[in-house]
Amino acid sequence: MKKNIQLGLKQNWKQFSLLVLVNAFVGGMVGLERSIIPQFAELEFGLASKSAILSFITAFGITKALANYYTGRLANRFGRKTLLLFGWCLALPIPLILIYAPNWSWVILANVLLGISQGFTWSSTVVMKIDLVGEKDRGLAMGLNEFSGYLAVGVVAFLTGYVAQTYGITPYPFYIGIFIAVTGFLVTAIWIKDTRHHVHLESKTDQTKKLGHVFLETTFKNKTLSSVTQAGLVNNLNDGMIWGLLPILLVSLNFNNENIGLIAAIYPTVWGIGQLFTGKMSDHYSKKKMLFWGMLLQGIAILFLPHTSSFFGLAGIATVLGLGTALVYPTFLVTIAQATSPEQRAESIGTFRLWRDLGYAFGAIISGITADLFGLNYAILCIGVLTVLSSLVIKLRMPKDL
Repeated sequence: MKKNIQLGLKQNWKQFSLLVLVNAFVGGMVGLERSIIPQFAELEFGLASKSAILSFITAFGITKALANYYTGRLANRFGRKTLLLFGWCLALPIPLILIYAPNWSWVILANVLLGISQGFTWSSTVVMKIDLVGEKDRGLAMGLNEFSGYLAVGVVAFLTGYVAQTYGITPYPFYIGIFIAVTGFLVTAIWIKDTRHHVHLESKTDQTKKLGHVFLETTFKNKTLSSVTQAGLVNNLNDGMIWGLLPILLVSLNFNNENIGLIAAIYPTVWGIGQLFTGKMSDHYSKKKMLFWGMLLQGIAILFLPHTSSFFGLAGIATVLGLGTALVYPTFLVTIAQATSPEQRAESIGTFRLWRDLGYAFGAIISGITADLFGLNYAILCIGVLTVLSSLVIKLRMPKDL
């Protein structure tokens, strides 16, 4: 092991800052599709079924979930940087596929690649930041990580909406993705260093009891880990619904592309900026309370969504939804990290992220089918109720000492 390896945010600020930048590029790749893909599906390919349109989110969610899980298992074997670079390699062709797609199947393929890419890249940056900072500043580290990623989602969602309104739904919005993918790859290849030595250093002093079976404990058995896991799944279940159905709802209310892009951007932007504060909060305040109130706020915001048609009302709902998500997102990862040993952390985080991002697929399937059968409003209300129920699971099952 290298002798100059140290844990801490101050000691590793240069690498940490580069990883924050890299994760902004990672988030930007998701923002590329955030405001325009449902319209892209209707205008370019004539898709009208909500289930068919949301199939791209299903493909993204399943592949990202699986990539998350295997990132956790492969990180210790091949190194964090190797997986991060591989994820960027998969991202490079995505904008070109979207520009030249001859049919909807190619859009699905692009989202399969996007899901795998996001799993490898985002999971790697999460684990690498936790490796660098040690126990003291995990919440702050996760807040900064998720801030950069989701602020970028919001900014790029707005930019693509603006470009689509000004120059058309394709190809110009996707040129942004080409810049993001190339720059993210180059920054990673040239300046990012692996963090495995930091894991070995922390393992020498960590006293956390090892889990018997990481997957089963994280998913079902451990009350802390399983409570966080179900909430993560429901969080992304409602995010999948917002991603797919919010633009459709706004089109039905006669909003133009620029306003759709703005409203679609508010939610992840508030989510991203909020994590600058909630990440640090999770180092000092009750994680259980933050998770409960965050999920409850999300559920309430979603339940109000079908009853609002004004721009400012929808912007207010998007803001509350962003605040609720900001409360839980870094707290999920900090709680997982606290409850697992350094050697098992990557696998446990990978298992959590497997279930969390399967929420995208479940959200797209449930909301798409419900919208086709009963209408848009019923689909939104259904997801809102599930989110409120998830908050009650946190309240009743998660131990009080967190």
